[in-house]
Amino acid sequence: MSDPLLNGLAGAGGGIVAQIITYPLQTVNTRQQTERVVKKGLTFPNGGAAGRVTGGTLMQILQVIGSEGWGGLYSGLKPSLFGTAASQGIYYYFYQAFKNRAEAIAVSRKKKGLGDGTAGMFSWLIVAALAGSLNVLLTNPIWVLVTRMQTYTQAEKKIMEAKKEAILREASESGLADLSIFQEKLAILEATKPRPYGTFQAVQEVFREAGVAGFWKGIIPTLIMVCNPSIQFMIYESSLKHLRAKRALKKNGNATSLEVFLLGALAKLGATVSTYPLLVVKSRLQAKQEIGENNALRYKGTVDALIKMIRYEGLRGFYKGMSTKILQSVFAASVLFMIKEELVKAFQLLADRSRKVLSNVL
Repeated sequence: MSDPLLNGLAGAGGGIVAQIITYPLQTVNTRQQTERVVKKGLTFPNGGAAGRVTGGTLMQILQVIGSEGWGGLYSGLKPSLFGTAASQGIYYYFYQAFKNRAEAIAVSRKKKGLGDGTAGMFSWLIVAALAGSLNVLLTNPIWVLVTRMQTYTQAEKKIMEAKKEAILREASESGLADLSIFQEKLAILEATKPRPYGTFQAVQEVFREAGVAGFWKGIIPTLIMVCNPSIQFMIYESSLKHLRAKRALKKNGNATSLEVFLLGALAKLGATVSTYPLLVVKSRLQAKQEIGENNALRYKGTVDALIKMIRYEGLRGFYKGMSTKILQSVFAASVLFMIKEELVKAFQLLADRSRKVLSNVL
C-alpha cells in the first residue's frame, strides 16, 4: 500500500470517529453562526427576525434536545460522515503525496549544498494549501447540504415567525374588523407540521434556489479558509519535528499518543482563532437564505455578506459561536490526529507482517 493511500485511509478513519463524537457541538455551532443578531440601536430594514441570544453552548444543546429530540443534534449526520470520510481521505492522500515530494526536493537541495535536507515551515504551508484547495473543490457540495440540514429547523422557525407577523400586521391594518378570520389563520399556521427534510430534499432546495452553482456556495471563503489547515499543519508538523528531534537526542523513541493529541489541539486552536470570521461567512452563504422580502437578511455573495454583516451586526457578528467552535474543532482535531497516527502504525505493522508471510511462502 502506497504511503499517500495509507495516510488517506487513516485520515478518513480518524475523521469519522472525531465527527461522530463532536457532531452535536458542530450542529449547535452552525446554528450560532447563521443566527442574525442586530447591533444595539439598529433594526433590520422591513423588520425581520433579528435573532435571539439563547444562552451558552450547553443551554442551546439542551434546548435542541427539548424541542427536537436527540435527532436534532444529529441533523445531516449521514452526509456529514460521507463528507468527512471523503474530505479527510482526499486531503491526507494529497497532503502525503505533496509532502513526500517536498521532502524529496529538500533532500535533493541538501546534496547540492543547500539546506539541511528537511522541509521548512513554508514548504508545509504550500503542501497543506495545495491539498486543501483540491479537497475544497471536490467536497464543497457535500458541506452545502450538511449546513442546510443542520439549520433547517432554525430556518423553519423563522418562516413561521415571519408568517405570524404578517397575519398580525394584516389584522392590525384591517382594524380587527373580523378577528375570527385572523384567529383561524393563526390556528391553521400553528397546526402546520414541518415537512420531512433529508438529503434529497436539501438537494432539491439548493438546485431550485441557484441551480448547479448553488452546490458551490461559499466556495470563495472556503478556498481562503484553506489557510486554516495550512496554519494548523505548519504548527503541528513544526512542533512534532521539534519534539522528535529532542527525543532522538535522548533516545526516548517516538511521540506518544497523548503528545500527538496535545500537539493537534494546539495546532487547531491557533488555526481556528485566526480564521474563524471566514468560517462564519461560509456558513451564512451555505445556509438557507432568510425568508421574506428583507434583502438585509439575504446574501448575494461573499462581498455582499461581508458588507451586510459589518453594517447590521458589527465585528461581533464574525465571531458568533467561536467558543463552541474552538471546543468542537480542537477536540475533533486532537482525536483525529491521535487516531490517524495509530491507524498509520497499525497499517504499517499489518503491511510488514503481510510481506513477511509472503516472503516465507515464496
